Amino acid sequence: MPADPVPTEPVSAGPKKTPLHELHRELGANLVDFAGYLMPLRYKSETAEHQAVRTGAGLFDLSHMGEIFVSGPEAGAALDHALVGNLSPMAVGKARYTMIVAHDGGVLDDLIVYRLADETWLVVANAANVAVVRESLVERAQEFQAVVDDRSDSYALIALQGPRAQEILAGFTDAPLAGLKYYAIFAAPVAGADALLARTGYTGEDGFEVFVDAADAVAVWTALAAVDGVVPAGLSARDTLRLEAGMPLYGNELDAETTPYEAGLGRVVKLDKPGDFVGRAALAAAEATPPGRRLVGLVARGRRAPRKGYPVVTSDGSPCGVVTSGAPSPTLGRPIAMAYLDSGAGETGLAVDVRGRHEPVDVVALPFYKRS
Repeated sequence: MPADPVPTEPVSAGPKKTPLHELHRELGANLVDFAGYLMPLRYKSETAEHQAVRTGAGLFDLSHMGEIFVSGPEAGAALDHALVGNLSPMAVGKARYTMIVAHDGGVLDDLIVYRLADETWLVVANAANVAVVRESLVERAQEFQAVVDDRSDSYALIALQGPRAQEILAGFTDAPLAGLKYYAIFAAPVAGADALLARTGYTGEDGFEVFVDAADAVAVWTALAAVDGVVPAGLSARDTLRLEAGMPLYGNELDAETTPYEAGLGRVVKLDKPGDFVGRAALAAAEATPPGRRLVGLVARGRRAPRKGYPVVTSDGSPCGVVTSGAPSPTLGRPIAMAYLDSGAGETGLAVDVRGRHEPVDVVALPFYKRS
């Protein structure tokens, strides 16, 4: 089998800046290097930012994400071959969560794919994986009449998330937002700028993701941020929001050593779709074999939060798993975590080894939080 592509990003003198960098500085954001970009970790209080999204509206800069366009008469067929999902039957204006895997079935990235027109698709990749996704798509599309075009540097992505998102966004667009279903997208002006407007998000709340030209980012952000009650939110709040919603993070719950089935996401793999796709044989074998581990939710009984990499142990102290993500939950008021448990491990009498101290936890179903 051919080798999977290796990232070929050019050597950089330092992290990139998003089109909104100067605004973040003016707002006093704590900026950190995340996936090669200077990104706001928090502005003032990550808990306040988290609660704003749960109760009102939070505004996120997601311009570090990758926007890769695939176009041509066989673009859909190329994506069917390159990804685990059955994308070509999607209607124009729809979106789908899917994955790109290696030949051995390990996840290279989880993606959202939008169909913008009959022969035009938008693949949104995680920032750290843009290079490998782009090079994989280029290599896998070679036998198809399809062109892969990475336009990540040309776009900014702004997310407005929370129960007030529709009400607030309606003040800046004539688009019929009430009729835009979850996981759908269309072109519409937002605050005077041409935009792609998607009803998607990574917080467990209703909300929208707005793709605009990088040159229009400041104007769009400024207009939305001026609305009373809209709170700029950083990576810390985004992480606790997605954790409460049980959403996987690449590099934590997903990586090249993990198959979709281990992560409890086998539903995104369409083994019965027409034609072959990269990783199909390995994934078919994985589906037929009980996984050696399973992803679960943990709620701590005490106040000490499990963190990524902490061991999960049985009542006698034997290791039986590992935490992949963990943090205090502002919504639940208790520490929570996601963890992989060994297939033979029970779900009672467990604890997490928090720096040498065994903290009891309860296993619960994911997600921890689901909006009404």
